[in-house]
Amino acid sequence: MNVKKTLLRALLGFPLGLAIGYSITILVSLSLASRSGGEYLPCAPALAQELGGELNAVLAQAALCGLLGAAFAAASRIWDVERFSLAKQSGLYFLAASAAMLPVAYLARWMERSLLGFAQYFSIFLAVFVFNWLIQYAVWRIRLRRINQSLPKEE
Repeated sequence: MNVKKTLLRALLGFPLGLAIGYSITILVSLSLASRSGGEYLPCAPALAQELGGELNAVLAQAALCGLLGAAFAAASRIWDVERFSLAKQSGLYFLAASAAMLPVAYLARWMERSLLGFAQYFSIFLAVFVFNWLIQYAVWRIRLRRINQSLPKEE
């Protein structure tokens, strides 16, 4: 794999991770609005308490979201390796995504810090990964079928 392309993709992934992380805080705040009195929740309250205030927690969470975006973007280069089977690409990407996501979720306090909390978070992560993989697989299968149908038939 080309290291320069991987680093470039990671650099582009950092601001994307920041944007997605910020968007998620807005969605979480909207979904919890009735319980929070309509307050914006920029981070997990436990993270703010752990880091001595909301500002420190938001800064840490922003850095973690950026790193997560960079890791996911860099890991996406796995899909470019044509000599790998789809199963190998999927397995390697899942391992890379898990290796990035789970420590970030733990540090940002997005999961309960216990074996049960880890198991629950990992289960949700796995379910989202499989769901997304199945949708992507179906989309690409349809696209490839259309491309194949548009090719001239050999006689």
